[in-house]
This record gives sequence, C-alpha cells and structure tokens, in this order.
Amino acid sequence: MTQPTRNAIRLGLGTVQFGLDYGISNMDGRTPVGEAGQIVEMAAEAGVRIIDTAAEYGESEKVLGKILPIRHRFQIVTKAEQFGTERITPKQAVQLTDSFQRSLENLRCDSVYGLLIHNVDDLLTDGGELLLEALLDLKSQGLVEKVGASVYTGVQIDFLLSRFSLELIQLPLNVFDQRLVEGGYLTRLKDAGVEIHARSVFLQGLLLMDPDELPSHFDSVRNHLREYQQANRRRGLTPLQASLGFVLGHEEIDCAVVGVCSYDHWLEVLEAVETSERKLDNGRRFACHDEEIIDPTRWRADLDEARVARW
Repeated sequence: MTQPTRNAIRLGLGTVQFGLDYGISNMDGRTPVGEAGQIVEMAAEAGVRIIDTAAEYGESEKVLGKILPIRHRFQIVTKAEQFGTERITPKQAVQLTDSFQRSLENLRCDSVYGLLIHNVDDLLTDGGELLLEALLDLKSQGLVEKVGASVYTGVQIDFLLSRFSLELIQLPLNVFDQRLVEGGYLTRLKDAGVEIHARSVFLQGLLLMDPDELPSHFDSVRNHLREYQQANRRRGLTPLQASLGFVLGHEEIDCAVVGVCSYDHWLEVLEAVETSERKLDNGRRFACHDEEIIDPTRWRADLDEARVARW
C-alpha cells in the first residue's frame, strides 16, 4: 500500500459489526472473526490509528481481543455500560468501573486511549457527576488517556461544556445531519480543547443506498437523496467519496469513525478516502432537519426487515 494520506490517518475503524448485526443497509450480518482480522490488518497498513468499540457492542471487544496483535499502535476508544436511570448512585459508579475492567479483559489490554459515557443522559441526570469522577479515577490510574462522552445534540454539548471538563467527544455528522455544524458546536468544542470524533458518516448506510429502494419510512427524503447523489455524479464523486469528503472537509474533525461489514467494504473506504478531498461545494444545501430521518434512534423497528443494500 502507498504512504498513508492525511485523510486515511483521520479515519477510525468502527467495530459494532464485529459484535452485532447492525445497520439499516447491512445485509451481511456480523463480520466473521477471520475477516475482522483482515480488516484490522489493512487498517494498520493504511495508517488508521483509532479503533472504536463499546461494552454493549455484543462480542466486539472480545473479537478485538482475539485479533489485535499483542503489540499494536492502535488507540482504542470504548464506551461504558449504559444505565438510563433517573438518578446515578455510588453503586452505579462502581458498576461503571467494574464494566470497564471487563472491557480491558475482553480487549486483552492494560489501558485504552479513550473511555466515553455511552448514554450521555447518564451524565446529565441527577448524580451524573459520580460517573465522571469514576472516569477521572480510571484516568489517574493510567488506565485511560482521555475521558468523554458520546452525544447527539447541541443541548447536550451545552450542558457538558458548562459542567464538565471533557477531553473527547463522539458526535453524529453527515451531509444530512448538519445540526452541530449549523449551531457552531464544532468550533466551540475545538476552542475548549476537545478532541472530536464523528460517527454516522454514512447515516447507517442510508446516504449510499439507491433512493428507489428505500423503505417507506424514508419517503419524505427519497427525492432529497436522489438530488444529492445526482450532484455527486456531476462532480465525478461516488456517494462513498462524497460522504467521506463532507465529514473530513471539516477541519475540526479529528477522526471520522466508519463501520464496515466486510474486508471488501473496508478496501472501498480506503480507496474512496484518497479522493475525498474533492468535497461537494454546496453540501450544506442538502442538510435535512427532519429528526425522524437524521436520528436513527427514531427509525421504525421494522426497518430491520428492509435491508436492501450491502452497506
């Protein structure tokens, strides 16, 4: 492989598909362990530094523990157990620490680069500061380099910046979901010294799908997606290239986390990122403000039965 490019180095490998059957357009299911090993090997050759996982990504952490070399240069970011309660107690802070210790055992490593609160509402609720204290204690022990949270909205970011000193944030960003760009949050986070990892780069594969084959839940955005893809073609860009280019075109983004289902898909991502600097000039006009579309947590449960593309 050629010398890694800056954009390739800014990619992060998302591993939810290593442990779960995940994604609206994922027809392949969980990635076989052997293929996951090939993906990780290719990521290392390409200069990718971040591997993203979570305690609640099924077997993902265990799979990584099996396939990662003993001496590797990846920076692993994982996410803590979710609680979803109205009040955080000292008992739950202990649970977070215990869960993280299991993550280290599953990953077969002594420490990780980042540990995030998976459900940001756990931090925002009464007693949430206890969880942050637990994170900082793990950091003081040298088990974690950076602590932070996975967020969805600007309101959540406002709260976190006003209450806590976080070092790492994971947030959604794609050409349809530009809420945090429009609200100036990327700039605010960088001004606060926060490392920013973008997820949902392909909106779970929606941006790469054939508009004519979308499930009925997406009827309202079908023509919007068609116009977006036509604009890409006029610039000589595939949907994959355009999606990567839009996110990596924001200099505030330190890492764009991309989940893939197969080795072939990962190769396509690495090839596409080489030309992703040719960002769609008017990408902002394709922003979508319908939260039923841009927030996958609001997608209908029956969409699992409507996988019609390979991403």
